[in-house]
Amino acid sequence: MTHDDDLVLRPTEAQTAAALAPPPGRTGGDLVVETLRSLGATTVFGLPGQHALGLFDAVGRSDLRLVGLRTENNAGFAADAYGRITGEAVPLLLSTGPGALMALPALAEAAAASAPVLAISSQVPVAGLGGGRRGHLHELRDQSASFRDVVKSVHTARTPSQIPSVVAEAWESALTAPHGPVWVEVPEDVLRAETFIPQVTGMDATPHELAPRPELTALAAHWLSSAERPVIIAGGGVVRSDAAGKLRQLAERLDAPVVTTFGGKGAFPWTHPLSLQSWLEDRHMTDFLEDADVLLVVGSGLGELSSNYHTFFPTGRVVQIEADLGKLESNHPALGIHADARLALQALLETVSEREDPAAPERVRLVLDDIEARLAGQDVSLERSLLTSIRSALPPRSPSFWDMTILSYWAWSAFDAKHPNTMHSAQGAGGLGYAFPAALGACVAEPGTPVLAVSGDGGAMYSIAELATARQHDLDVTWLIVDDGGYGILREYMTQSFGSATATELTRPDFAALAASFDVPATTTTPESLASDLKKALATPGPSVVVLPALLKMFAPTHL
Repeated sequence: MTHDDDLVLRPTEAQTAAALAPPPGRTGGDLVVETLRSLGATTVFGLPGQHALGLFDAVGRSDLRLVGLRTENNAGFAADAYGRITGEAVPLLLSTGPGALMALPALAEAAAASAPVLAISSQVPVAGLGGGRRGHLHELRDQSASFRDVVKSVHTARTPSQIPSVVAEAWESALTAPHGPVWVEVPEDVLRAETFIPQVTGMDATPHELAPRPELTALAAHWLSSAERPVIIAGGGVVRSDAAGKLRQLAERLDAPVVTTFGGKGAFPWTHPLSLQSWLEDRHMTDFLEDADVLLVVGSGLGELSSNYHTFFPTGRVVQIEADLGKLESNHPALGIHADARLALQALLETVSEREDPAAPERVRLVLDDIEARLAGQDVSLERSLLTSIRSALPPRSPSFWDMTILSYWAWSAFDAKHPNTMHSAQGAGGLGYAFPAALGACVAEPGTPVLAVSGDGGAMYSIAELATARQHDLDVTWLIVDDGGYGILREYMTQSFGSATATELTRPDFAALAASFDVPATTTTPESLASDLKKALATPGPSVVVLPALLKMFAPTHL
């Protein structure tokens, strides 16, 4: 007589060994790719180099989508935008030495904007590490040292078995509040080495939540509830933590006016009765904020631009909620709450008492009227009309990306972003060339959604090669290039400060003809036809360029 389990065919030792054996030909590069896929990555940005070929070979054999740009810095900007739009960690694949260093400005912008970029770079072979100075191509004495002061954390793998843990550790760091770029290095020979390690599965890199301490939020809630003139400054941390809804609830419960920083645009509705919009570079706004008896700063370090060039000096109590520990009280004494903006706002909502102030909307209207009167006394109708045209042409949910150009400086203060996480600029680190490659990254993140990039002619020349990328991937981005014949904002600054400008005038191409050479449709527009030309370009699938020849100027500064 037999039992049922006697009939089960048990595998032989040879069969078990065969089942556990990894597929032949797998390398360290495969371990990187398998770890990324196990963590949830679907898309990577970058471009290959000699030492990174083992990694790119593994990507090519995987189901990861590789979006290759024409320079490493532009690939970094594209990854930055993908991370901002999705909130996901996004891999940026780089080669050793010059290729890695080319990405430094983009990683500095990602750090300033808290974008979760996972930069994975190759390195010279292991024998050349640690100061060996064997003369390898692209060899640096200490490559990671070049990035250590820029990125959030640095991670190195020196053997294949270290790769999964190192990549997962970096992933978790990138996504733990505050989000930010991280750096991973793997030597060339480790990426190429065949491995017997089983296929990577089940990796976990859940980011830590950064919750506020309850005694701090209790005191903050007490101050806000009993304040006579509370005001809220909402920074980029509100957008990054997806806390716009909680911010609005708190503002309405307190009847507290809200001004958004340039990085926090869209965090509060532009036309809300309590909205002070984003006029931080205006003395009327600075005075209004200084008059608050309790100022709640959420997700901002009150840096140079958010403080009207450090001319803002609060006279009341300050509560500062900030996930970046180094920014707490970095500019003003405050009740510092080290926490994710969403969790801290939720804690305040659970403890704050409702406060009624029928006069608050009138106080908001008066300060905005004062700002309007100041602008009306300047000859800036062209600049304001251009922003109106762009806003009318751009669909409300479409992201826009702005380079360091005069129209962008206007947009920081005067453009209605409509929704959170839809307006992005390079004002964090202030580098040129951000807008167009970042817009390409956003197109990859949100296929089917038209995206706008705005550059000056000087900044456009940093990114012109990416017209080929836009065409190759058929990305739905419209690039508005404001052609004023030079570095317009620097021209203004130098003329104001020194009476004349040096090195700001530029020879530039016919941008429309240049775009056409990439098989990208282009048109030259005027201020009067900008709205219709932009609307048409945004409604047409695929990339397009709109060139606006215009000499713009800034509104008069109030901080001097």
